[in-house]
Amino acid sequence: MVHPFVVAGGINGIIRVINASNEEIHKSFVGHGDSINEIRTQPLKPSLIVSASKDESVRLWNVHTGICILIFAGAGGHRNEVLSVDFHPSDIYRIASCGMDNTVKIWSMKEFWTYVEKSFTWTDCPSKFPTKYVQFPVFIASVHSNYVDCNRWLGDFMLSKSVDNEIVLWEPKMKEQSPGEGTADILQKYPVPECDIWFIKFSCDFNYNAAAIGNREGKIYVWELQSSPPVLIARLSHAQSKSPVRQTAMSFDGSTILSCCEDGSIWRWDSTPPPS
Repeated sequence: MVHPFVVAGGINGIIRVINASNEEIHKSFVGHGDSINEIRTQPLKPSLIVSASKDESVRLWNVHTGICILIFAGAGGHRNEVLSVDFHPSDIYRIASCGMDNTVKIWSMKEFWTYVEKSFTWTDCPSKFPTKYVQFPVFIASVHSNYVDCNRWLGDFMLSKSVDNEIVLWEPKMKEQSPGEGTADILQKYPVPECDIWFIKFSCDFNYNAAAIGNREGKIYVWELQSSPPVLIARLSHAQSKSPVRQTAMSFDGSTILSCCEDGSIWRWDSTPPPS
């Protein structure tokens, strides 16, 4: 029987893998030197997770063997806290990260993929695994002029946000000859009023039809992602929801949204069919 795992990390930098069926800790990953700001699961290989940390690094882990496979940091790495990270939805080698150095960086694991494969069959102590440093991203974008606290792939395009009351959709255009260089073409922007504080993260449904993002006044904006110009699907508010919405989570089909507020409350929003 395969047990579902929940992976969590926080201020002490330790990642806990929790067995959701019995609520016991399955494994603990020690490696990050400071707090963890985000964890994402590889959709094509759910055994792989990436973590973004205040220690200026991103780490790739194998949940089942407990191995830290790759560390994305070094000469070309982030120069401040990494706030968000995301796996490409179809290119298994690619991730993107962003942070307090105002940049979004795209990384490739292609030349290190043998180590990823090795992590699945490793039987020795996890600390003896030959963890590799990935020091240079394949692309660096300066789309924002302040902290970038959330990034998500939309196909080969990128959604990212800073403290400018908007989510930006842009296309990374890489120069094949010179890795790390290229241009970012801004395609469109999704306005979010009163969203000018950092560490407010948006989420998307499974098929990336919509994005949900909160603001500092407790409201949530739901944008249709696949239309141009952007279409606002819903603006959610409640008289008792006044605290900043730090994070949202959308269900598979986008019909349910959870919002996590600074006052410790979690709200559930369900879309209801219009009256016939």
